[in-house]
Amino acid sequence: MKAIGYYQTGSIDRDDALVDIELDAPTASGHDLLIRVEAISVNPVDYKIRQNRAPAEGQVAVLGWDAVGEVVAVGNQATRFSPGDKVWYAGDISRAGTNSEFHLVDERIVGHAPKSVPAAQAAALPLTTLTAFEMLFDRLRVTEPVTGAAPAVLIIGGAGGVGSITIQLLRALTDLTVIATTSRPETREWVKTLGAHHVIDHRQPLPAQIEALGIGQPGFVFSTNHSEQYAEQVADLIAPQGRFGLIDDPETLNVLPFKTKAASIHWELMFTRALFSTADIDRQGRILDKVAALLDSALIQSTATEAFGRINAANLKRAHALLESGKAKGKIVLEGFD
Repeated sequence: MKAIGYYQTGSIDRDDALVDIELDAPTASGHDLLIRVEAISVNPVDYKIRQNRAPAEGQVAVLGWDAVGEVVAVGNQATRFSPGDKVWYAGDISRAGTNSEFHLVDERIVGHAPKSVPAAQAAALPLTTLTAFEMLFDRLRVTEPVTGAAPAVLIIGGAGGVGSITIQLLRALTDLTVIATTSRPETREWVKTLGAHHVIDHRQPLPAQIEALGIGQPGFVFSTNHSEQYAEQVADLIAPQGRFGLIDDPETLNVLPFKTKAASIHWELMFTRALFSTADIDRQGRILDKVAALLDSALIQSTATEAFGRINAANLKRAHALLESGKAKGKIVLEGFD
């Protein structure tokens, strides 16, 4: 089968940063489904792993953790899906990725694909949607009000893949006020289109901008990037007993400023349930089914903003480079193999 991988870590401008390869197709067993991959999207985790996690000597690593495709075979313990079913999922960071024609995935983290949008549009959503949904409803528990706080969520980095779907999930599933940060005119318009009630500039001091909105201190803050730069500002602007969530990888994070307000801090990693085969691992499949219904009901929209063509090394290198630049808006998708 066709696949794209890398043999050693390094910068994306190297000729061999990502290469087209041929591999044997895997075989489904246990809870696994064998998927014929139709479309994928690219996430920051792809380039972070490519930069930092070297394959074993002589081995190739295949990246990719978003896919839409068709079930072609099922393992002997798989019961939810049958060959021919269309599915979507975000995979398991400890296993080979979706940048391949055929891919194995545990059916418990798989959902039925939405019917209303093309595969490439759907492929933009699984990883970021699971990240956003788990942060909002499992970690921050936004449906449980913070006493005395403004019923509002501040999203730092509102225009990225996670921020884009977070805004929509909040508007579709809650009555909370949504405040998003951006830094460019085009991203400001993007988050307003997605439903943000207020948009502020993360290049300027955040507490003063929140105060100027006149709504009070938000009970919830969700930081999608550069959390170490914003932690003290968040501690200043968040309501007492508020909840602060983050998903990035700060080298250091000073949590002491949060003590006075007894604010809680929550990490989200979408891969945790699969990595540890948690007792509630199948929640991810249920979340994806719920979000597919939201998409098919037109309550949310795909966050795909860039279509980079076929799934091959050249196009994936372009996608990695754009994500590494920090200038991406929404999600980059690719579809079909050469």
